Amino acid sequence: MLQSNLLLMCAAAIWGFGFVAQRLGLENLGPFGFNGVRFLIGALSLLPLLLWQIRRDGLQGADIKTMCRAGLPVGLLLFIGASLQQAALQFTTAAKAGFITGLYLVLVPLLGLWLRHKTSANTWVGCLIALSGLYFLSVTSDFVVNPGDLLLFIGAFFWAAHLLAIDHFAGKMTPVLLAMLQFMVCGILSLLLGFWLEPISLAAIVACAVPLLYAGVIATGVAYTLQIIGQRRAHPAHAAIILSLETVFAAMGGVWLLGETLTSRALLGCALMLIGMLLSQLPLRWLARAWRLPGKNG
Repeated sequence: MLQSNLLLMCAAAIWGFGFVAQRLGLENLGPFGFNGVRFLIGALSLLPLLLWQIRRDGLQGADIKTMCRAGLPVGLLLFIGASLQQAALQFTTAAKAGFITGLYLVLVPLLGLWLRHKTSANTWVGCLIALSGLYFLSVTSDFVVNPGDLLLFIGAFFWAAHLLAIDHFAGKMTPVLLAMLQFMVCGILSLLLGFWLEPISLAAIVACAVPLLYAGVIATGVAYTLQIIGQRRAHPAHAAIILSLETVFAAMGGVWLLGETLTSRALLGCALMLIGMLLSQLPLRWLARAWRLPGKNG
């Protein structure tokens, strides 16, 4: 259990620092160009894991019909979410991007209501706390909203829908195959728009090599593998909580590597959002035992 939690913690840290790589990538490539190259590298980085899966258990859902039905919608949702996130990083910080994007953890069970999923009371409480944190983080005392924060907030809905789509298709297709397909769809769509809307050159890609390799190989191939191995033996609630710490690592990376600063108002917002996200992931019975609520322990 400890080893699994450590692997998940490493994945969360890698994804958190990935926001730093995304910010640095914007120095040489536009949002679509960066995402296009990044996700195609990410698809290639999963090839060893895919070959290992073929040798071990074979592939489920490897026929063209299933791959199109699953890979295209999941890849399209990833494309929209990633595009909004990368575009937003032109106007906001990596620290804020991590926390606002993390709202998808709260939005998943709420959007699941449309699919007739059950939602517990702690999810609603967590949502309210997280939204209050978003207000302090993104709305200034003059009631001005950063356009980048608004794009991230919209993107959080697509990240939530993306997670629900993965959950829907996960039982019909081997996870690593679905992951590779979504990265390919997202990468191709991003590059098509990138060549149309942005200046993309080989020199710019080379200049952006380090952020691209980190975001494509480390934050995709390595972190995804750590998540798969870690979640095999980890408790689902514990795994969700550990992975939500991605937001904290994003803030740490922004402050440490990019010299970003957070005001006391923004720090309060970050704290409230983290509390809300964590609360939404914990079952009420677990919370009752943790806090020794009256009536639960005699």
